[in-house]
Amino acid sequence: MKKLLSPFTKGKFELKNHLVMAPMTRSRAIDNLPNPLMEIYYGQRTGAGLIVTEGTAPVPEALGYPRIPGIFSPQQVEAWKPITAKVHRDETKIFLQLMHTGRIGHKDNLPKGISLAGPTASKAVGQIFTDTKGLQDFSEPLPLSKDGIKQVIAGFVSASKNAIEAGFDGVEIHGANGYLLEQFLNPNVNNRTDKYGGSLKNRSRFTIEVVQAVAQDIGKEKVGIRFSPFSKLGDLALYDEEETTATYAWLAQNLNELGIAYIHIAVNAPIPEKTFQMIRNNFSGTIILSNGLTPETGEEALHAGFADLAAFGRSFLSTPDFVEKIKAGAAINPVDYAHLYTPGSVGYIDYPTIQ
Repeated sequence: MKKLLSPFTKGKFELKNHLVMAPMTRSRAIDNLPNPLMEIYYGQRTGAGLIVTEGTAPVPEALGYPRIPGIFSPQQVEAWKPITAKVHRDETKIFLQLMHTGRIGHKDNLPKGISLAGPTASKAVGQIFTDTKGLQDFSEPLPLSKDGIKQVIAGFVSASKNAIEAGFDGVEIHGANGYLLEQFLNPNVNNRTDKYGGSLKNRSRFTIEVVQAVAQDIGKEKVGIRFSPFSKLGDLALYDEEETTATYAWLAQNLNELGIAYIHIAVNAPIPEKTFQMIRNNFSGTIILSNGLTPETGEEALHAGFADLAAFGRSFLSTPDFVEKIKAGAAINPVDYAHLYTPGSVGYIDYPTIQ
């Protein structure tokens, strides 16, 4: 695991090792406020060179799931500060993932008077958990007008400024898993006829404008983005393979011109080798690879030419001292799936460590 555990430097992006803790929704933020339980959780996992937080709402209408944190109020900003301070004590960097769930959500998970928003009025097929009524069908979103799109972009910028104020090293914009940015990218959801719909360049426009606005405000070196090409999460049907590859190649090219810190690729579904190659050819910055990696396959990925960093989700979730266990050759803990998203400490901060 020589490369995995060694320091990483690429341009201005420097980490104490090549390991990233991937973002994972944990639903412990009661009233959408970070809390001391979350401080313990993140503080336990600072073996990673970089921690990317759970998806965090940049605006109230982005709160699609129950008990996810936000970064749009002064109270939320203050509540994040002890967490970033705790992580920084171990020389780990921490990026806040900004997640706008778009049409994936339910009105009972949103503040009173707030509605879901999406690229169109297309309602997702499926269900989502609510604390009020249990599993419920997804609510119908309101289609974003051009002014609405401008407001969402302004919300991402404001949230990014709040994140820096809260002590984060940067933000990761969530463009994966069937959420708002990927809803714009996918022609099966996005049937708009204005400049944000139609061609792949038009469907990519919203993503590029969000990243550009955030980078201009907080600095390009503090911005990353997560993609999941070919994923069907969030009721996204697959579209033409060549067009999908061309879409992510176009995004990579534009993001390279913006000079952002990294692109994070989540392999939620099989991705053709050609797509990996096109992204790598068009983006000279850092690329993070995640989903399903073991220490062994993560090390191999770092030598294969596509990925600069390896991200681990479940391994860090169940094994707070994951890095120490890699060094010791020890087994990781099994995941407590029954308590992934439940309130409280069980299945959250009670996993055993070597010590």
